[in-house]
Amino acid sequence: MDAASAFEEFDLRLSSGRVHAARSGGHGPLVVCVPGLSANLRSFDFIGGSLAQAGFQVVMVDPRGRGRSEWTPPGSYGWPAHASDIAEMADRLGAGSIHLLGWSMGAYVAMQLASMKPQLLDKVVLIDGCGAPEESANALIRTVIERLGVIHPSPQQYLQLIKQMGTITPWHPLWERYFDYELEPVAGGVRARTSRAAVTEDFEYGISHDRRRLWPALSMPVLLVRAAQPLVPGGPFIVAEDDRDTFAQSVPEAKVVEVAANHYGVVTHPRTAEAIQEFLENGHPGGGL
Repeated sequence: MDAASAFEEFDLRLSSGRVHAARSGGHGPLVVCVPGLSANLRSFDFIGGSLAQAGFQVVMVDPRGRGRSEWTPPGSYGWPAHASDIAEMADRLGAGSIHLLGWSMGAYVAMQLASMKPQLLDKVVLIDGCGAPEESANALIRTVIERLGVIHPSPQQYLQLIKQMGTITPWHPLWERYFDYELEPVAGGVRARTSRAAVTEDFEYGISHDRRRLWPALSMPVLLVRAAQPLVPGGPFIVAEDDRDTFAQSVPEAKVVEVAANHYGVVTHPRTAEAIQEFLENGHPGGGL
């Protein structure tokens, strides 16, 4: 199955603004997928496609300011605002409860929603996000943000720049769709649809708030999928080993799975999809520590 073509795109008008999403799957439990800081819904094509094939209803979301969702005014972002959007989306979709998957910043949004409406969440999957990234990771994150708002001569040159950064490895076909979805034509070439101001506001929110304060809210079953390889060779981790271990000890309902990939490769790794499906189906993910 072509995961990208199997998803039907749609818009929801929320109280905060218009949110774009894509859905696929059967009549099983609803799984909502929230991507990372500057990411779009296509980052869940592989994982979401696998879950849809397994019979889950899957909805992948562009958070406001990303992908094809609306850009809203300054001050309208931050994890609580995105968490409120997910709660309103679930209500609009007629779901009394959901499974929530969050990658990177999406993991923090998931934890935030657990602190606001724990009864909404049946199970939570945190993909390479639970505590503060290692300090040197912030410099790399800022480099990723710098691509936003810049005009590039062609999609091919844009992709070449992304590949040269060396953070996305291995290069999976998902990323071709991901960046094609991200780009829009403008005078002089192409640029990312995602708002640099929105991403910067969420980045600043993240570095000024302690993620660990949200851990006590995780009273439902939780799976942490940790990327066991650094962001770049010899570089930092998004989930440090200390945070992994402290999280597992501090959250009674948490299970941890290590995947042999970096922060980007983890969303295209078969082990990730297998562990998440097994966890959502029976609470016992494959692999582990």
